[in-house]
Formats: sequence, C-alpha cells, structure tokens
Amino acid sequence: MIKNKMNIRLVIFDFDGTICDTRRCIVTTMQQTQQACGLPVASEKTCASTIGLPLKGCFMHIYSNLTDAEADECADTYRRIFEANKKELVPTLFPNVADTLKWLKDNGITMSIASSRSSKSIRDFLSGLGIIDDIAYILGAEDVTKPKPDAEPVLKTLDALGFSADEALVVGDMPFDILMGANAGTRTCAVTYGNASRKQLVEAGADFIIDDMKEIIEFL
Repeated sequence: MIKNKMNIRLVIFDFDGTICDTRRCIVTTMQQTQQACGLPVASEKTCASTIGLPLKGCFMHIYSNLTDAEADECADTYRRIFEANKKELVPTLFPNVADTLKWLKDNGITMSIASSRSSKSIRDFLSGLGIIDDIAYILGAEDVTKPKPDAEPVLKTLDALGFSADEALVVGDMPFDILMGANAGTRTCAVTYGNASRKQLVEAGADFIIDDMKEIIEFL
C-alpha cells in the first residue's frame, strides 16, 4: 500500500464520459427522443454537450422554450428508448479504467461515483461491467436536491464515507464536474477523452488534466 503524494484517500468519479463510454448510446437516444417528441433534432455536438446534466435539464438546455411538462415528457421518452438502445449500443469501459480502479483499491483508496444518472442505472451498468465491487458509494440524480455544479453531491459523499474535502479528488470529463469539486473544496482532475474539450476543462480550473485514466496513478 502506498502513501500518496496528496494524501488522497477518496476518489469521486463521474460516470458517463469518465468511467464508461456511453456517448454513442446517449446521443442516439437523445436524437431519437427529439424526433419522437416533435422537436428539431440537435447535432451530436450539441447533444454531447449536455451529458452529465440531469436528464430533464438536458432537454431544457437545448430547447429553452420547453415547459416543465414538455421536458418531463422528453425525459420519460428518453428513458424508454434508452432501455432498448443500451442492449444494442452497449457502453464499455474506457481504456485502463479497470486496471486503475484495481490499483486504487489495492492501495487502500476508497472510490465512489457521483452522477446525474439514476442510482439504479449506475448500479446496473457497474454490475454488467464487472466493477461494482470496487465502488464503495453511489450517488445518483435522485439523491440530491442541487445537482452539479453545486457542491452537494460531493458534500453528501464526504459525509456518507467520513472523509474531509482535502482527502478527496473529483474526477470528471465535463466542466461542471470540475466546478462541483472546486465548490466542495476538493482537488479536481479532468479527463480529456470524454465529452468536453481540453480548453473547456482548463477554463473550468481543473487542478490537473489527464489523457488516460492510468495517469492518476502518477499523481498519487
């Protein structure tokens, strides 16, 4: 077991775009939902820019004139279509994620997930990917009242697991992951292989930026 450079004892991961490559499934489902709900179909880039936001918020972000009821209908339609699509467009772990999680676990570092996806969906994916036993705590969209970039998901995780902010590292692929960690007072790590550009991640103020999940080991 190591004594790491930053005294990090907890790593809080985002899920979509950080642990798991769900982009194709999400974007396809979002565009099919837009079509089913009679909305103009947005580009892949526009759809991908909302990944990680609460589902209802994704549609309200793209279509600012949607009513709450219309956004709820979009979210319900998305969930129905996604259940079918995930069987055909099967999400996979990003390279070196499984080995990095094993290294962290072997070296006594606790791991959790804070996502805008539902807890059940996260658990289903983690079970299918064979890594659910590596994750000590899962926080989903329904578990908070103030989603990313608010600090609440991180603060609830710290409280549940008994760590302080200076012992935690938030890892994500989107600016609001980084802002969430910063708002909670943790260190932050951005991954470039997800759904945001390096420029966006730099502007969000990430403490460090990596191109491959295994690079976390070098920092710890």
